[in-house]
This record gives sequence, C-alpha cells and structure tokens, in this order.
Amino acid sequence: MQKKLFISKKGLNRHAILKKTMEYDLELERVAQEINIAQAKTVLIQLGDGLKPQGTEIIDFLEKKTNAQIFLWLDTCYGVCDVPDAKVDLVIQFGHNELPPIF
Repeated sequence: MQKKLFISKKGLNRHAILKKTMEYDLELERVAQEINIAQAKTVLIQLGDGLKPQGTEIIDFLEKKTNAQIFLWLDTCYGVCDVPDAKVDLVIQFGHNELPPIF
C-alpha cells in the first residue's frame, strides 16, 4: 500500500541547506527521517509549481540522506486531493496547509 506524507508551510522560516533559493522550511530532515522509517525504496515528490525549480536540490538532499530513489512529479498539482497514481512506496506532497487526518 502506498503511503503519503504531507508537509505544510505553517510556521515557516529559512532552511539553511537550500538557503540561496528556498524561502520555506520544507522540513527536509523530517522528510528524510519519514522515508527511512517507512523503508521506502521509491519516493515521489509532488511540489506546487512555484517550488518545482528547487526540485533537483530537494531530490539531491533526500537521496543523500536516504537509501531511496526519489522522483519528481512534473505535472501540475491541484491540491491535496490530486494524488498521482504512481507505482512508488511513498508519495510526499508539499503544500500550503496541513492535511487533516485520514482514517
């Protein structure tokens, strides 16, 4: 079963690792930890169009911190309900709001 992790921009501050281009704290250390906890081997990152230019930096960081192969969803993301149908272990969405609990 595919797992999904949603990272919000709530309470943002600058992230030192991507300081020259990133405006937001994307909690990349937390994302890497979640990838490792899930033991995911394939991960799909879904970004809003404004964050896509930083996609390669995000992928580089996460691949160094995990044993996963990271892919970037390049199609438009219309929100939390727009989950790609991809054959990966984990989908990670970056967005504006926290995802409410899913039961």
